[in-house]
Amino acid sequence: MPALEAEIDSILANSRLRFGEVSHATARGGTADFTWDYERSRDGLSRLYEKAKRTQWNANDLDWSIDVDAEKVATQMATLAGGPGAGRSIMAEIDGSPVAKWGDREWSQFRIETLNWRLSQFLHGEQGALICTAKIVETVPWIDAKYYASTQVMDEARHVEVFARYLDEKLDGHFPVNPELQLLIDDVLSDNRWDITYMGMQIMIEGLALAAFGFMHMFTEEPLLKQLLRYVMADEARHVAFGTLSLQEYYQGLDGKEIRERQEFAFEAALRMRDRLLMVQVWDKMGVPEATVREFLLRLRQGQAWFQAPLFSKIVPNCKKLGLLDAGDGWLRQKFTEIGVIEYEDHGDAQLDVELLDAVTADRLAAQ
Repeated sequence: MPALEAEIDSILANSRLRFGEVSHATARGGTADFTWDYERSRDGLSRLYEKAKRTQWNANDLDWSIDVDAEKVATQMATLAGGPGAGRSIMAEIDGSPVAKWGDREWSQFRIETLNWRLSQFLHGEQGALICTAKIVETVPWIDAKYYASTQVMDEARHVEVFARYLDEKLDGHFPVNPELQLLIDDVLSDNRWDITYMGMQIMIEGLALAAFGFMHMFTEEPLLKQLLRYVMADEARHVAFGTLSLQEYYQGLDGKEIRERQEFAFEAALRMRDRLLMVQVWDKMGVPEATVREFLLRLRQGQAWFQAPLFSKIVPNCKKLGLLDAGDGWLRQKFTEIGVIEYEDHGDAQLDVELLDAVTADRLAAQ
């Protein structure tokens, strides 16, 4: 069986997994690490901690009185070129396409379900970040990192609150967690190495989320969602910078075998997050049979690389900053080249993101 077909089969098998109606238990790896060294010796982390304290915001700062037209918002979001819900003619022309005979009613429903699914995965990812960051507070050995991580726990609680409220009050509730996302979070939490939790959440999941939030913020005209995303992005930019600053120091002391393990983890995580875009749950809700979904996704995936690649615009440059791209024989550079994302290795700057987005929050606070 060709590799892509096997991958789609694996994704469809995972889509049947259920993580509980009310709760899901995950074994947490690692050891709680107390430190008696209270010296603030890491200037970068100290600056992030001070910024985090100054720029805390309240979910009630958002204007929840705004009425949201879900169909209108979903239609605007369909301008995310190349993503499911956009390019009706392109999707309809694929051989065996289940959407070939869809009319306006089906497309409208699909766009709404797509928006709901994306925001639902943001919600679940933010809870994953909440729990992972609580673990980081316990397991990271430096007091500067514990201080900052404690502020991120509050940030993530706020993010869960606002996404849940938007989905429940303004849309039609939320989809279950995507299995690929939950399985990755489970692996990140259960690993005994504290830096894997850091890299899996702060660099990989938060990095992709920051890029996705940026795209959605750019294309939506719905004022409440736009404001919500702007506030969340201001926090997320600091979170990614936190992971980069911490791991740069730690990875300088690892040997070649340990670095290769981190490279392999980063690449596997990238592939698993890419798989989230297939939205098997949405197709199921639209009544498309699994056999049809499989064939359609095979063809859709082959034409989607150019859409998926920008979502790694934060991940690839941060892997470069950590020294993972070219360590050893450049294994990770080769792998990122193979999936078409290496062009983003010099894209943007996390510190610049922090400064610009903190300025947005500072302006808001000054206006109060």
